[in-house]
Amino acid sequence: MTGLLFENEAYAIRGAVFDVYREMGCGFLEAVYQDCLEREFLSRNIPFVMQPSLSLTYKGQLLPRTYAPDFLCYGQIIVELKSVECLVEQHRAQVLNYLRASGLKLALLVNFGTYPKAQIERLVV
Repeated sequence: MTGLLFENEAYAIRGAVFDVYREMGCGFLEAVYQDCLEREFLSRNIPFVMQPSLSLTYKGQLLPRTYAPDFLCYGQIIVELKSVECLVEQHRAQVLNYLRASGLKLALLVNFGTYPKAQIERLVV
């Protein structure tokens, strides 16, 4: 098998991200991009849940705290948004922890804070 994990779905998400960036540019707060991306996902019929509450376990026991990535698309891809000058290892670690804790395999870490285009990193566990 030579294809990427969820290749078509990730491609659709990337297209939505780039359209939001083309329209809005860089420099807004993350929440603005989240609102724009929500509208873009709706217009493209990309199934998503905004800030889903995902459970965490410790040694097989459910923890009372949950975490909420920015989006869960297609029921299997975490999309985490940032609007920073550059992504750092803490951002990647956050997303990798989301994947490990959820049992999901793919996340897209999106940074709208860069110029001349949005930055998208594909993280897989």
